[in-house]
Amino acid sequence: MKTVFSPLHNRRDVKTELDGGLLIAPHEKPSRAETILARVKSQALGEIVEPEEFGLEPIKRVHTDNYVEFLENCWQEWQSDGKQGEAIPVFWAGRGMRHREPKDIDGRLGYYSMGADTSISDGTWEAACASVNVALTGQKLVAGGERAVFALCRPPGHHAHADLFGGYCFFNNAAIAAQAFRDQGYERVAVLDVDFHHGNGTQSIFYHRNDVLTISLHGDPDLVFPHFLGFEDETGEGEGEGYNLNIVYPPGTPFSVWRQGLETACRRIADFGADALVVPLGVDTFEDDPISFFKLTSPDYLTLGQRLAQLGLPTLFTMEGGYDVDAIGVNAVNVMQGFEGKA
Repeated sequence: MKTVFSPLHNRRDVKTELDGGLLIAPHEKPSRAETILARVKSQALGEIVEPEEFGLEPIKRVHTDNYVEFLENCWQEWQSDGKQGEAIPVFWAGRGMRHREPKDIDGRLGYYSMGADTSISDGTWEAACASVNVALTGQKLVAGGERAVFALCRPPGHHAHADLFGGYCFFNNAAIAAQAFRDQGYERVAVLDVDFHHGNGTQSIFYHRNDVLTISLHGDPDLVFPHFLGFEDETGEGEGEGYNLNIVYPPGTPFSVWRQGLETACRRIADFGADALVVPLGVDTFEDDPISFFKLTSPDYLTLGQRLAQLGLPTLFTMEGGYDVDAIGVNAVNVMQGFEGKA
């Protein structure tokens, strides 16, 4: 299986994350991608491909023009305002307030963000654009005949809405790739998000559509991020009614229970008649992940890959979460090896 990777992911190397009232070293860091890449090489998974450049048009098929302009200029505006640290949003339009874009950079950060967990610094824009190019290169390879491709995206993307960043995500790589499949004539595309956290951005982007089926297996949002989306009664609206499925699990969920939801998801994808599959791949479902509460083990990711292969669909994997850096490479590559029957 080919892996698409860009060294430009290292341009995003922020030093601060607000967690528990403290500014800590971020859980989402460059070593995540480097560890996965090292495992790809050591296991001889396949050719490592540099991404092509696709520009902003595919991004704007999913994200609003104003949001893209904000991300491109945020760091420069922040510095021009005399700020000393990394750009962290601290103000939001709460209930009863007007949702309009302010001129001040602090106000704009709040307008375009969903939380204070994700800071912006020099290089964030370049890394986010490179991550999209990784996903789109993988999509192009799949559309060109590859059975499956691993897009080793960083930063991740599945929390990014059309005009919101947060949860370490800026551009929604999986949604952009799914839209690219649609624009190239694939009539029905399925997105199966197996990250521990709900793929709220992907759900929001396609929530009113019936040409993209969105499914997410995740921890109870009453207890974990993103908190305000990801419940089982969210099934789509308008033409999208019935084309969104959330499967929610409590703390301590083992693979034996989690895989029941995977089976439900796979049956739904088959019934949908998908022409292509995009898998936002998070391995923060791992038992030792520091910010999650499922109990999957490394061998379980082999089984996950095997089951996804049984769908028989052109498949693009886009890397999402996973914060046990010591295990992330093994777990992510296990999915690919399981998919290719190398378990």
